[in-house]
Amino acid sequence: MKGLKFGSKIIFALNSLVAFLLLISYILPYIPPKSFATLSVLSLGVPLLILLNVIFFIYWLLRVKKQMILSLVVLLLGWSYINSMYKFSSSSKLDDAGNFTVMSFNVRLFNKFQWLPNKSVKDEIVAFIGKNQPDVLSLQEYPISERLKLQGYSSFNAEYTKGIKGGQTLFSKFPIVNSGSLEFANTYNNIIFIDIVKQKDTIRIYNVHLQSSGIETDVEKLKKETSGHLFKQVGTTFKTQQEQVELFLAHKSKTKHKTIVTGDFNNTAFSYIYRKIIGNDLKDTFEEAGNGFGRTYDFKFFPMRIDFILADNNFKVNGFKTFDNVLSDHYPIKTTLKLP
Repeated sequence: MKGLKFGSKIIFALNSLVAFLLLISYILPYIPPKSFATLSVLSLGVPLLILLNVIFFIYWLLRVKKQMILSLVVLLLGWSYINSMYKFSSSSKLDDAGNFTVMSFNVRLFNKFQWLPNKSVKDEIVAFIGKNQPDVLSLQEYPISERLKLQGYSSFNAEYTKGIKGGQTLFSKFPIVNSGSLEFANTYNNIIFIDIVKQKDTIRIYNVHLQSSGIETDVEKLKKETSGHLFKQVGTTFKTQQEQVELFLAHKSKTKHKTIVTGDFNNTAFSYIYRKIIGNDLKDTFEEAGNGFGRTYDFKFFPMRIDFILADNNFKVNGFKTFDNVLSDHYPIKTTLKLP
């Protein structure tokens, strides 16, 4: 740091810390939360770490200082992370014959407890679905007490189903020939699935809702939480998610059908949880055809993408859209897929 003034030395020290943390985050998808839960929490901050490194790079670049190399190298090493966070371009073929659409949306109990100052949330969600007409609709935090009846759709778990937790439901314009649930212990969360028939193809659709960390999105409430409590809370959640994902992967390995995985993972694309789910046979439809940050969760500090639609390699991704309507603390996502 020779030649730098005292203030610049402090800035570069902060830059070095942020670059180091981002570098460490690159190995997090390979470390099970059960092995190092505290470290795994860092994956939630990856978007912020990327943005801070971009800011530091620009800061030193404008001053023509060689210190810009630090953040530049770290950012280039994690280029795939940047691609997961922000899509600079996308291609879409929405008019291809054979296209069908899949939508996923955490509806937050249709605003049952008046989190939003809007008494017509449920009606607006129904109108939104009617306008977009997805062929397959995956809903999380769905209250069976206020069930939907959508014309032209078959459904699973849209009404009370004995032995299966409420909260998740699947609607389909295609015939449903099989359905079931993966029940998690000691939680309201679970995973449901349906097998649908599209022409000659049978397709397995999963609706995944993994354990929530329960982190406050309200800034003032979040300030009251101690960092130690937050790290412990999130670390415990990630351990639970790992157990849930292991159950899911064991179930998924038994199907020979073409597969689509939808839902609210309550974790980011930079996590161990995401890496295990996507594996080698699924692709992220946002990364294939999305635009911008693809934010799916209303977190005030930085854009968070925790809702996903993943499709196996049998599918061609012809489009992806993140909607910005404020009807929940999540935003709906929709992908356009095609089978050859």
